[in-house]
Amino acid sequence: MTKRTEIYILGGFLGSGKTTLLKQIINQENEAGRKTAVLMNELGSVSVDTSILGDEVPVKELIGGCICCTIQDKLEAQLQELLIEDLDAIYIETTGAAHPVEVLDGIMSPIFAERLEYKGIITVLDLLRWKDRSELSPQLRHLLVEQLQHADFILLNKQDLVTEMEASQLLYSVQAINSGAVILLTTQAKVSLDSIRKLKMKAKGVHQKLDVHNHLHLQAIVHTFTNPVDQNEFENWLRSLPETVYRMKGYVSFTHSPYPCLFQYSYGMPLFMNEMMKMPLNMVIIGEQLNEVLIHDQLMALEKQ
Repeated sequence: MTKRTEIYILGGFLGSGKTTLLKQIINQENEAGRKTAVLMNELGSVSVDTSILGDEVPVKELIGGCICCTIQDKLEAQLQELLIEDLDAIYIETTGAAHPVEVLDGIMSPIFAERLEYKGIITVLDLLRWKDRSELSPQLRHLLVEQLQHADFILLNKQDLVTEMEASQLLYSVQAINSGAVILLTTQAKVSLDSIRKLKMKAKGVHQKLDVHNHLHLQAIVHTFTNPVDQNEFENWLRSLPETVYRMKGYVSFTHSPYPCLFQYSYGMPLFMNEMMKMPLNMVIIGEQLNEVLIHDQLMALEKQ
């Protein structure tokens, strides 16, 4: 019998902690001596998260669109290439705007029927984002619900940022949407590989197709820095951003350091991590109703100060 490669879909809204989860899973897979690969999808025209994973696993990138609607045809070709290797598992990290069932549809091709073991959909939910979901547009609220409804395993992440009572109430509200999924409260998306591997995919119901651009109106803006910027001025710029900026990530060079910082931003919270090597100074900004020209002008102005 031909060996089947386990395949897992990692979903969840922008900034929920998917990449943090993926990095931890890959570390555990390596410790277990299993051979894995990653397929990463980014809305923007450049990928930032690939460098975060390091060189320990093969990584394929699908950039410039969402595999559930605009670049689904490329998914099959990338999977074909990965399956040349004798892999134990493939992890697909979707964009924050992806509908996981449509991603699942994309990989359930007759070509792969005897080669893949579909383990299920893991959805990471930012508890703060869920708590304040009324502030999102109706389309994005609907997407959040759909991402939860079709999940087989749900991580209610950033538990440390809410009270115990709030966590219990939010857990109850998620259980009301999907009582059949395994649901865990987590901090830093910490979960054991054993828990992940026990996944069994349930039947998927009817879902509403949500196109990233036509329905959700999400934008992905890529800015490339050519010069270092002052960190204080950069943080002032962050505070001036509209609430419709949901996610930013990339590398920024500050004037006080010879090396860039890995920059992550979600839910109004910035995170800076020092790097010890030169990296491409690209930053991806994702949100709704953003003035792309204004954002580029503001960032270029920071470089000239």
